[in-house]
Amino acid sequence: MHLNEKQSLITREIMKVKSVLIFDSGVGGLSVYKEIIQLIPGQHVIYAFDNAAFPYGELEYDVLISRVCGMVLAVCSTHDVALVVVACNTASTLVLPYLREKLSIPIVGVVPAIKPAAALSQMKKIGLLATPATVQRPYTYQLVKKFMRDCDINMIGSTELVLMSESKLCGKPVDKRKLQNILAPFINQVDYIVLGCTHFPLLKSEIQEIVGDSCTIIDSGKAVACRVAELLIEESPRAFLYKHRVFSSALVNKDSALNQELSHMGFSSIERAPPF
Repeated sequence: MHLNEKQSLITREIMKVKSVLIFDSGVGGLSVYKEIIQLIPGQHVIYAFDNAAFPYGELEYDVLISRVCGMVLAVCSTHDVALVVVACNTASTLVLPYLREKLSIPIVGVVPAIKPAAALSQMKKIGLLATPATVQRPYTYQLVKKFMRDCDINMIGSTELVLMSESKLCGKPVDKRKLQNILAPFINQVDYIVLGCTHFPLLKSEIQEIVGDSCTIIDSGKAVACRVAELLIEESPRAFLYKHRVFSSALVNKDSALNQELSHMGFSSIERAPPF
């Protein structure tokens, strides 16, 4: 069954359920939120981001695991959560087993869309754009070894793009010259670019403009949304009519452009997360 057919079937069958918790270190997970809401209109979402430790790509493994588990468990203990999405590639490569030990609800991670890119590429030359941590993870190399045996892959790990994505959502213009310098190894060299960080779809239009229409940009957002919908079908129905909620681990200016952008997406004002 093709992805579009699968989405259509799920949309017809899906029932509104308890809250879905989407977690990230920053606002990158909002790209996954958009895909979930597009597939499951009306699903209530709690978005939690650990801005006190942002960016995650530079944290030690044990610190990252402790912070993700701490914040996710704190939110789950105070809210009616049916499912958790770890909408961070860097965290997903490490924390999923630890969360699954501590929670009985489904945990969904994000995986770079390496498999579909390898299948669709005509040139068999693919670019992976991710954080430095994701590029270095053994898990990423396992995916490449498994699915890209007949492909050449060029990996770029960039923290700068993560910061650029956050700034864009806060209303700041994208520095296209800096973006072009980061993307230079991909230009006219690959026909598919895999966005291996949930922040990067926020820059998709700017990336597409620089690499040109001959290059296809792919991410795992739609696949994650489909998986979430499949898991929620089994839950009891429950309609939500109020706004989505958002929690941060550090203070955010209530008058900030970020709060305004979140309001446009259907969220109430940012609240402080429960202590963890």
